[in-house]
Parts: sequence; structure tokens; C-alpha cells
Amino acid sequence: MDDRELFETYNRDVYRTCYYMVHNAADAEDLCQDVFIAAFRSRREELGNPKAWILKIAVNHCLNHLSRRRKLKLKVEDNRHLLAGDANKPVDRIVEDRETAGEWAVYLERLPVKIRAAITLRYMHDFSLSDISEMLSVPVGTAKSRLHKGLRLMKKMLEKEGHAEEEGNYEEAGRRAHASVK
Repeated sequence: MDDRELFETYNRDVYRTCYYMVHNAADAEDLCQDVFIAAFRSRREELGNPKAWILKIAVNHCLNHLSRRRKLKLKVEDNRHLLAGDANKPVDRIVEDRETAGEWAVYLERLPVKIRAAITLRYMHDFSLSDISEMLSVPVGTAKSRLHKGLRLMKKMLEKEGHAEEEGNYEEAGRRAHASVK
């Protein structure tokens, strides 16, 4: 069975398995693609049951994905102290900063989980693209793409609600907002 036949025969089963495990269509699509890449790269000359073999790969990829997501969520929760305000600031500035942080938290919550993770790591914790790619176990280009898409989505949300920056520098607005939470 060549790569095309393998994909055409099992792509629906793999996607369905991924979707039911992660409950997210975008994640399921990404995982499905990863499963077939792994399958295409592997040796499969003497497979007795190719469906069981490829679904085992799918389940393992999903379990790894869920584990990484759970670990990232725990890391973010464990580092909430980084969101505490500065004791040397005047009270009115602290209140304003917390309101800004609360508004940004609402916008961040609307973003897809993968994009939210990249945005949070970059703008709240100032990690480099290579650090983000390593933490999220994705290529640097994917991390960069998620940041770009996240900023674009945030821009659309701000424009929709009439909070758009006049000069259009949304990335700088995001940095200022997140700097106020550090």
C-alpha cells in the first residue's frame, strides 16, 4: 500500500479518532496530519493490520498532545505570581493595570488554545521564538505563524468592539498591556 492509498483509506478514521480524543477540530486536523507524516516516514512492509497500526499512531499522538497541553496549563497556573502588581506603583496605576490585564485576559480567552499559548509565552513572559517552539514542541515557523495569527485575531476583536489603536500598532499595544501585568 503506497502513501496515497494509505491516506485515502484511513484519513477519516484517523481524523475521527483524533477529534473524539481532543474535542477540537483544529487540533484534530493538525494531529491527523502529524499521524500521516509519521506513518509515511515509517517502514510498513510487513503490516498485518494497517488500520490498527495507524490508529495506534493516532492515539499515541493524541495522548502526547493532551499531555503537553495539560503540562502547559499547569505551568501557566503555577506562574500566576508573575501577574502580581509592583508594590512601588501608586494605587491608581495598580488598579488601572489590573483593569487592562482583565480586559486582555478576556480577549486571550477567546483565542484558540495553541495560539493563546504562543501569545502568552511571547508577550507575558518575553520568550524568544526558539524558546516558544521548544516549549510547545513545534517548529519555529509554526510558533511565528501562531503569534502572527493571534495578533491578527486580537486586532479583529479590538476593531469589532471599537477599541482599536489609532496608530494601528496592535503588537505594541499588546506588549504595553502585558507589561502592565508583570
